[in-house]
Formats: sequence, C-alpha cells, structure tokens
Amino acid sequence: MTTTAARLDLRLDSRDKERIAKAAALRGMAVSAFVRDAVLREAETAIAADALVTLSAQESRRFLAALDEPFHPNDRLRQAMEDAVRLTN
Repeated sequence: MTTTAARLDLRLDSRDKERIAKAAALRGMAVSAFVRDAVLREAETAIAADALVTLSAQESRRFLAALDEPFHPNDRLRQAMEDAVRLTN
C-alpha cells in the first residue's frame, strides 16, 4: 500500500509553540506527532458532533409516536414509488 505524505503548515505565537513543545516533551513525543494526534482527535470530535442528533424529551416522544403511526405516503411520493416500480419491471 502506497501512502502519500501531505504537509500542513501553520503560524504560531512563540509562546504557543513553547507550550506545545513542553506538552509534547511531557508525553515523550515529537512535536509533530503530538500536534498530529491532537488535531486528529479534535477532527474526530467535530465530525462526530456533526453526525449526532440530540432530541429533547418532548422531541423524542414526538419522534417515537411518529414511528408508531402507519405509513401514509403523500401524492408526490406515491407517484414516485409507482414510477420506480414501472421502471424496474
């Protein structure tokens, strides 16, 4: 398997760079590895938060009640389903 290395450059205040270097040293890691791990961890958090839907108790009850109701397609969906059946037969 071939992997391509990509670069990511950023500018930091010298104090921020010193703090990052100190934290990396405390973990026994190279600065680049420390930054990569931290950024990837934050990226996963952001991606997961985007995929997560949180409902209030009232919204949860309404959602579950809607799932319990029988399915009644509107006219436009009914027409689309009929067209799909015609196209696949």
